Formats: sequence, C-alpha cells, structure tokens
Amino acid sequence: MTQNFALESHPVRITVLKKHFHQEFVDKYAANPDGWTECQHFELGQEFKVSENVPWVMPEGFCGWAWADIQKLVYGMARGGQEVFVTCCTDGYRPVVFLLEKVMRDTRCVIRET
Repeated sequence: MTQNFALESHPVRITVLKKHFHQEFVDKYAANPDGWTECQHFELGQEFKVSENVPWVMPEGFCGWAWADIQKLVYGMARGGQEVFVTCCTDGYRPVVFLLEKVMRDTRCVIRET
C-alpha cells in the first residue's frame, strides 16, 4: 500500500515593525542607565528572508538573541503554520517587534511510503 504525504515548505519574511525603548525601566532597574539606547541592531522596515530549505538557520545580520526568541515561530510557519504573526524579542528594556509572513507559493514535496 502506498501513502502520499505532502510536506509544506515556505520561505518566511521577517520585517522590523517597531523598536521600543522603556526609559523608565532603564532608569529604575538597569546598571549605568545613561549608557542605554533603543536597539541599534535593527532599522525600521528592515527585512530578512528565511529559506524554506533550512528554516532553523538564522538569517545573516539578524540578532542572535532575537533569533533565539522567534526561531520556533519561524520554523512552524515555514512548515505550514500560520500565514502571518506579530511577535517581539524579550529584551524588556528595548524590545523589537517583528512581522513574520509565510511566503506562499507552491512548494509541496511529495514523499511516498511503500
């Protein structure tokens, strides 16, 4: 008996939507509050593409800490999850908000079991 399984595989686009900076938290809780600014790693509107072939690989130029926060969502989208999602990194002083979008195209791969 042959069974066919279609595996979805989609690239994911990551767009920087917003950069926050919580000065009141920095002033109250951070060491050396004068040395803090909003995140300098990203620019508003900056885009990154994650390959459908290796969705666990961080895009070049992406922040490692932010990637650790969102990589499971990106992987899930690349393998058929939600089409659009808004999330952020977990930096409480200066979080960055990202738009994740599954790039829709016909990339189905059929695996046959015999």
